[in-house]
Amino acid sequence: MAITLTERAAKQIQQQLAKRGKGLALRVGIKKSGCSGFTYIFDYADEMQENDQLFESYDARIIVKRDNLSYFDGSEIDFVKEGLNSTFKFNNPNIENACGCGESFSLKSSEESKENI
Repeated sequence: MAITLTERAAKQIQQQLAKRGKGLALRVGIKKSGCSGFTYIFDYADEMQENDQLFESYDARIIVKRDNLSYFDGSEIDFVKEGLNSTFKFNNPNIENACGCGESFSLKSSEESKENI
């Protein structure tokens, strides 16, 4: 299982943690939401929890719950600026479809696995 960060994403994570004044990593997850089924969620992580997996690229860290690793496997996280907006952008090979607005997506994994989110 692998999740990587681009250099831009790593710098953004480092800047956000520095601005916050503390933190081990950016916690990344998914939740049921939107018209296509799921959306990404972000939070700060100040410590590792028992069910966490840590990934590091360019001296920045992200944490994903082990239960969700299959939904992120092979993903690359970038940080993009489009006009006045800036956001983390996922290149996730596990996505089957995305909604027109780009806020939610559906996964290729089985329906049974999706119930564990």
